Amino acid sequence: MAGWFDSHCHVQEEYLGSSGAAERAAEADAADLEAVLARAAAAGVDRLVCVGTGAATSAQAAALARATSVPGNSGPRAWATVGLHPHDASEGTDAVASLLAHELSGGDGTVVAVGECGLDYYYEHSPRDAQRAAFAAQIALAHTYGLALVIHARDAWDDLFDVLGAEGVPERTVLHCFTGGPDEADRCVRAGMYVSFSGIITFKNASDVRAAAARCPLDRLLVETDSPFLAPVPHRGRPNEPSYLPLVGETIAAVKECAVEEIKERTAFSTTMVFSTGG
Repeated sequence: MAGWFDSHCHVQEEYLGSSGAAERAAEADAADLEAVLARAAAAGVDRLVCVGTGAATSAQAAALARATSVPGNSGPRAWATVGLHPHDASEGTDAVASLLAHELSGGDGTVVAVGECGLDYYYEHSPRDAQRAAFAAQIALAHTYGLALVIHARDAWDDLFDVLGAEGVPERTVLHCFTGGPDEADRCVRAGMYVSFSGIITFKNASDVRAAAARCPLDRLLVETDSPFLAPVPHRGRPNEPSYLPLVGETIAAVKECAVEEIKERTAFSTTMVFSTGG
């Protein structure tokens, strides 16, 4: 029986080394990709989507996906996304568009989505107009190549749906690391999107997120770690990793009053369908 499927993580070496000096001293082995993947496998996580946030991390994600596709791989199988995070939208999308075309030309199926892309008005590391332009350009790439779209959205709901309305929501679109409440979840589902829940759902002050998960139809719900960020309770404050994904699933099972096994099976099936990974 298939295990857990982490729909969104960042296990590239660049990200594993970004947790901070103090945390890295305490969690030195978390920077070892082989060890991270081995712990994921031991926890029952047998598939993951490694997400790019720019040209460099997208290339790293694609390389990891190829490496895990070889016969005899004993760890989780990975797939990759290529995209530009809204924090870096000012850079423009030319580099990721070129990389995406190059990766897809190989035809090996390792790249399954565009993203993560979207809007972040909480930090605003890039101007809002640049974020909207980069987001629209990447929606267009998803349409052009028939790929899934992975969205990052924070404090930008109205503009998010304005851009999606103008460009058209790709058939397979994921709102990752959902931080809204039931109303925002309903809005995503009505638009035909999938909603992915991270370790935030385990946080004490995340009652709105738990209410959203309770409301979200199970066939539109995914689970993720967003590692190395947002480690779930009881690991909060430490580097996150895919092996913690069952903790997210357990919390969702509790709020939906169903068996953990059902959450594992249904979310893995949906993630397979969204990213067309073939099982």
